[in-house]
Amino acid sequence: MSQVYILRRKTNIPNEVAVDLPSSKSISNRLLILNALCANPSEINNLSDSDDTNVMVEALKGDLKHIDIGAAGTAMRFLTAYLTIQPGVHEITGSERMRKRPIGTLVNALRAQGANIEYMGEEGFPPLRITGTTLKGGDVTFPGDISSQYITAFMLIGPTVKGGFKIHLEGTINSRPYIDMTMAILRTFGIDAKWIDETTLVIPQAELKTKPMSVEGDWTAVSYWYAMAALCPDTKFNLYPLDSVSTQGDANTAQLLAAFGLEGCITADRHHLLSHKVDPKGFFEYDFRNQPDMAQTYVVLCCLLGISFRFCGLESLKIKETDRISALVAELRKIGYVIETNDKDEIWYNGERCEASFEPIKTYKDHRMAMSFAPAALVLNHDLLIDDPGVVSKSYPNFWNDISPLIEVIPQ
Repeated sequence: MSQVYILRRKTNIPNEVAVDLPSSKSISNRLLILNALCANPSEINNLSDSDDTNVMVEALKGDLKHIDIGAAGTAMRFLTAYLTIQPGVHEITGSERMRKRPIGTLVNALRAQGANIEYMGEEGFPPLRITGTTLKGGDVTFPGDISSQYITAFMLIGPTVKGGFKIHLEGTINSRPYIDMTMAILRTFGIDAKWIDETTLVIPQAELKTKPMSVEGDWTAVSYWYAMAALCPDTKFNLYPLDSVSTQGDANTAQLLAAFGLEGCITADRHHLLSHKVDPKGFFEYDFRNQPDMAQTYVVLCCLLGISFRFCGLESLKIKETDRISALVAELRKIGYVIETNDKDEIWYNGERCEASFEPIKTYKDHRMAMSFAPAALVLNHDLLIDDPGVVSKSYPNFWNDISPLIEVIPQ
């Protein structure tokens, strides 16, 4: 039986809260793959302590014959491409949910390059058996609306493949900021990665050159603190460390602060200072195509603030750690909110309420379900129960301790 945490707003909320943010796992995992491909790897400082990154570290320092990445989707996609060019036979698997997350598009693209990949179970899904070989390089085509992790997987190995890759993206491009993040990181390794037009990028073959690196704070984690700041108007928040100019696409959501009554600035010493300035909006509309991991936080926050909303660009939420769209609909009813969806790529809320059951919020083995609902404890007139709270270790292991100045966390 999984553990349950009781969350309860503290009676004395401090006037100021300082938060030492986790490091970005997105940046960490990209650096790890590229560093492993270097002839002379360098030290990476401030690596993420998340499950996803720890899995990657363990896999890369092991013998690569048998890898279990658990629920780490990034590791599954990046390592699948990485293993195709590593000598020997490798098997890679994951959790029950991971074995239901499609990987056929990536496998087909790698096979077209000459990769030797077999499905060990259901066609199109992990686990995989991969025999290392030499890829041919050249043109690669993907639908633009697939997960950026598939595209990034190709980008990361591109410099080591003869001729590199020219990647063509067809149709609407989802999560473009993550592609741009990978491109920026490649440049730090001396690779002249670039867009040559709106839908085509080139990753040239070249020697990867590295130097000591340090990982910046995680902008996705910032969204939970935006939510708590919006719900604690008398408290100032100091989030550290954050770079004002970041390769992380989720950094762009700083522009959303005003919608929730907040004002923020990043100081020269990388502190993000938040305070409450104005009343939040009455209606909020946003396309989360480029920041899908932040959608859950804002769905829950808008409901708690009584802000009607319409969000689109959410198609990737259906194939994350859980079906996040269905999970949001089900779990918000437990605290009295009725949201609607086309069950494809949109969610909206018109202010409809229902009787709350206050049953434990299921997290569905999804770290972002736990963290996006936690701020609700600040405004509910009832204890909030979170089932399987340990899932936060996937991206933010210290989350429950970090929120303790505001919310009492009681293991049950």
